[in-house]
Amino acid sequence: MSANRLLGTLLRSLQSYSEQQDTPRLLGTASSLLTTLNNPLNVTLLTSQLLSSPAVWADPQGLRTCTQCLSAFHSAAQTLTRHERALREQGTPPRSSEPLEATLSKDDWIRAVVSGADEHSPRWRHLIVIGGLLLGFDAVEDATLPRSARRTLEHGLIVAVNAALEDMTQDDELGQQTLTMVLNHCFPIIADYEKSTLDYDRLLPVLMRSTFHASEGLRSAYFLGTVDADVMAVSQTQFGWRERSPSFQRIQTALRSPLVASLGPLSRLIGHVVEHIRESWLLTAVLDDLEGFARTLYMQWRHIKLSEIDPSEEHVYLDTETLSTTTPALWRLLKSILFATVIIMRSILSRGLSENPFGGVTMAPKVAAQALHVLRYTYFITSRQSSATFPQYVFVQLTAIDILAAYPREALTFVQTIKPAELGRVPAHPVDRSLDLFFLGVAEHFTLLIPQHVAEEVFVASAAPYLTSGGNNNLLPIFEAAHSLMLATFSAPQNLDITVKGLPSYMSTLFAVFPHNLSTRQFRFAFKMLMQLATPPSQLAAMQPMLVTVMLELLHERALHASTMPLPQQRLVHDAKAPSDATADLSEQAVFILAIVDALPQLPLDLLDEWLPLAAVLVNRVVEPSMRMRCREHYWQVLISGEMDADRSQLCAAWWNTAGGREAVLNEDETSSQSILEMSGALPDTSSKQASKL
Repeated sequence: MSANRLLGTLLRSLQSYSEQQDTPRLLGTASSLLTTLNNPLNVTLLTSQLLSSPAVWADPQGLRTCTQCLSAFHSAAQTLTRHERALREQGTPPRSSEPLEATLSKDDWIRAVVSGADEHSPRWRHLIVIGGLLLGFDAVEDATLPRSARRTLEHGLIVAVNAALEDMTQDDELGQQTLTMVLNHCFPIIADYEKSTLDYDRLLPVLMRSTFHASEGLRSAYFLGTVDADVMAVSQTQFGWRERSPSFQRIQTALRSPLVASLGPLSRLIGHVVEHIRESWLLTAVLDDLEGFARTLYMQWRHIKLSEIDPSEEHVYLDTETLSTTTPALWRLLKSILFATVIIMRSILSRGLSENPFGGVTMAPKVAAQALHVLRYTYFITSRQSSATFPQYVFVQLTAIDILAAYPREALTFVQTIKPAELGRVPAHPVDRSLDLFFLGVAEHFTLLIPQHVAEEVFVASAAPYLTSGGNNNLLPIFEAAHSLMLATFSAPQNLDITVKGLPSYMSTLFAVFPHNLSTRQFRFAFKMLMQLATPPSQLAAMQPMLVTVMLELLHERALHASTMPLPQQRLVHDAKAPSDATADLSEQAVFILAIVDALPQLPLDLLDEWLPLAAVLVNRVVEPSMRMRCREHYWQVLISGEMDADRSQLCAAWWNTAGGREAVLNEDETSSQSILEMSGALPDTSSKQASKL
């Protein structure tokens, strides 16, 4: 059958609609026919019919129909390019391809196809034609699209986008989703100049609606609420969420959606649009939208059975299919949502830092608080992984905190808003504990701004139940966050009365919870911070000058009687890939000794002169050789690291070289056959072997 006869048959099929009609087959035939027609008018006619025919558009299957139509033009562009390359390289077309009768040049063919995007079809469908050609020519390796043709396609796509935005109604969901999908795929290959001509102010709401609220997008987060009905008890102790269940099929459908599957690039596109809009009120509108979406997502998760299971206990309460198949897919979708929201907020805050479009005092703290609320509502996702490996998250959180910290009144209001619902107790629900963890981590940054009475009523009361809790290593991240908040509260100058009243009991708590519910790193950090508070020139040191001596003696006594068995490795429950504590193979005794050594640079000269030999004696009481060597190395690093001021360094140098310090630390009877450490600048002992310097 000739191309012209086939065209007539195809056009008749396109003009008729039937539920049994095979639309993908029609589009495939049209794609092949586009490259065989040798009359530009026929090419234009076929393109126009594809964009307006009842067979395709009378009952479209959402983005599936649009994707199939886009693929038709994409395949036609690829076929034409491969044919031209075969002719150029071999002189004949490849045998596997259909014989091409076209005598049209590539420029003429492109113009003929684009001309088919006419007034007979909505303008958003024109994007399917131009986007398909752009992607098709760009996808073929060594494609030789003329520069003028590429510029024509890129310019035509942007013009079509702006025209579609102007004509499109707010309830045209398919048109908005199609525009979002095509622009998202084509945006990386469009020239910067053409991008600059986009109508960003009209584009931003369309992208947000399509991504977060449309049926092919995230459905305003309501997809999550349907899960609970399909989570069933499979035994007396286990629950199951079947792969065949309707809710999981909806999750799978969402993951395969063109918009959700490309959520990463789409969020970067939205971020780019955010950085280029002219109307600043759109920034706050986007944040309002994100906050509402995140709140709905949180509420939907809070009310399903899966949220009642702590991540560390899922292997106990969930069956194999749920652990291996259904919940991993759900968390993959939730993590994609988290990353997308963070990327968009990064662009909002970045623009706020560079241009201050928020209106100064009136809007800046509101925007910062909203960004933190979004992070709080999605923290049940964040708490399952290490946010430190996600730089954009850290940037958004710290930037929002810095902006809000410039407004003490608004910061106080925010802290009061997000404080735990029930102070003084550990919540039973894992989601509530994740909110507590977020509060403890954020509140630490506002301790210098919060009045003393609020710090005592909110900060101390929020951290107290986690300081004394024991027997649950799964809560280790919250325990550490509580200790960090207490230390930050003690360090604030306005909280001197809280420090004087609470430090003795906190010291007792510190020893009571280590090592079972506090990591080695956190214990050493906490003790070092307390030593800084208790040593001059702090106000606490002036009020209680003997406090630092009492603390050292208490730690010394603990070190003399502590266990010498290696501590078990501790790993954050929510981040299985995170490395375990670097000092986890030390004993409890060695950790106490290292804490004393850590405190040496903070001591007054008289106490430093007293505790240098005492710490050396403790170092040599460590029985296990590798632990003892690590303690010696750390002792040496503290002496030479530069952490001490000139007077302390001079005292340490004299003690090491002339007052027996070297012998006391290295225990030369034991190390007579080893190299000897000397302070830099010391004269070597001619009776000994050549000394080595660190």
